[in-house]
Amino acid sequence: MAGNRDKTTDQMKIWKENRGVQTLDTLTTGAGHPIGDKLNLQTAGPRGPLLVQDVVFTDEMAHFDRERIPERVVHAKGAGAFGYFEVTHDVSRYCKAKVFEHVGKTTPIAVRFSTVAGESGSADTVRDPRGFAVKFYTEEGNWDLTGNNTPIFFIRDALLFPSFIHTQKRNPQTHMKDPDMVWDFWSLRPECLHQVSFLFSDRGLPDGYRHMNGYGSHTFKLVNADGERVYCKFHYKTDQGIKNLSVEEADRLASTNPDYAIGDLFNAIANGNYPSWTFYIQVMTFEQAEKFQFNPFDLTKVWSHKEYPLIPVGRMLLNRNPVNYFAEVEQLAFDPSNMPPGIEPSPDKMLQGRLFSYPDTHRHRLGANYLQIPVNCPFRARVANYQRDGPMCMFDNQGGAPNYYPNSFSAPECQPQCVESKFKVSPDVGRYNSADEDNTTQVRTFYTQVLNEEERQRLCQNMAGALKGAQVFIQNRMVENLKAVHPDYGNRVQNLLNKYNAEAQKSSTVHVYSRPGASAISASSKM
Repeated sequence: MAGNRDKTTDQMKIWKENRGVQTLDTLTTGAGHPIGDKLNLQTAGPRGPLLVQDVVFTDEMAHFDRERIPERVVHAKGAGAFGYFEVTHDVSRYCKAKVFEHVGKTTPIAVRFSTVAGESGSADTVRDPRGFAVKFYTEEGNWDLTGNNTPIFFIRDALLFPSFIHTQKRNPQTHMKDPDMVWDFWSLRPECLHQVSFLFSDRGLPDGYRHMNGYGSHTFKLVNADGERVYCKFHYKTDQGIKNLSVEEADRLASTNPDYAIGDLFNAIANGNYPSWTFYIQVMTFEQAEKFQFNPFDLTKVWSHKEYPLIPVGRMLLNRNPVNYFAEVEQLAFDPSNMPPGIEPSPDKMLQGRLFSYPDTHRHRLGANYLQIPVNCPFRARVANYQRDGPMCMFDNQGGAPNYYPNSFSAPECQPQCVESKFKVSPDVGRYNSADEDNTTQVRTFYTQVLNEEERQRLCQNMAGALKGAQVFIQNRMVENLKAVHPDYGNRVQNLLNKYNAEAQKSSTVHVYSRPGASAISASSKM
């Protein structure tokens, strides 16, 4: 069996072998003081109390008490790796960002894959969207492209995001996952139909992280050197090919190997089987956006590949595992507002909300100076600003440079060529309801044209299997939404629910009849 151990299982052995023959390091406190005894407390006699002066103990315990930082509210469990992005096609006609400067240019990247709803200790083979976030360490600062393995999302208005995530988490009283919460929200918000259908299809259970696509999902804006602008979507297609788990295999792995996806990625890279993705963009002109049949900034919809074909840009490859998970993955922080000149936000309401929420979250989890943590540091650019102080300031705090602007002492100056592109905004300010926008056309296309018959059957079985846990009135509302997409979709799910509900009712009746003294009247009164 020893010869069959994989790289994750043998990590400690490999670490020791890589060190070679050398003198053992001296054990020290956090301040670097050598330690003479790390096995025994300093006490007043062999049976006496602990002494406060035992700084070896207090150094160890005080740090241990603070080892855990708050886990991410969303995307708590994930895997990370490092590599590079290489430009293979010239797209300078669309974008002036230096990351796309010329064919052959390479840029270091960090990638974090994740599940969305589960906690840090949850299984990573559950039915859930997968986060796919890429950090490009460019010489113009970091570019964080934070997306998922789906080109769409559940909602289109960021104000709904906290409520949506609450439904995916735990009931505030029972602390249990609650299907009523999940399906109540989804059935009340028909814009969820597209992503929910994608989620309960085969692609809701990707086989690890290497065999899935990634998407920037949002609409962005690209600006070229002449100030010309287009709207854009980013895609990264797996070079390993799409591969999904069956429901049975995913369930088995959730109980026998809940860290399957993390181990699969680590072992592939450790064995030299480096995963890669081909990077594409879709481009839409401002004129096309004005005439587009849907809102082009709606995150619940896709752009037709026929009308807006994929344009190849480059290739992403991952060839290094993290040296330490906490330092390089748990502290790895992505922020969609990190965009170098040439890449800008669109009016996408979800993107606009994330521009604030992501960095705000990181300042809460990691501190005001989280960008000074090595894995987040824009190390290929020189940071010079007027921000100072705060906890965990790791560098020279910019020395004696002025901390106010403007000033007369040769401190950092603005670069006019980096000013964001102008755009007109003239409508009345208000809270505009987008709930009634077309929520069915693209879902109908997905159901009838993207999926084959076997995939449609599995989609309906997966959805009914999850929906049966919700109350009947919620089931009925969701089925009506599915019928609005296509009668066949709703009817298939309804027929399956009828079967499940009948079985549940029969089981409940048998259970009541089996109780001593139970009568037919008391049994029927509980139905």
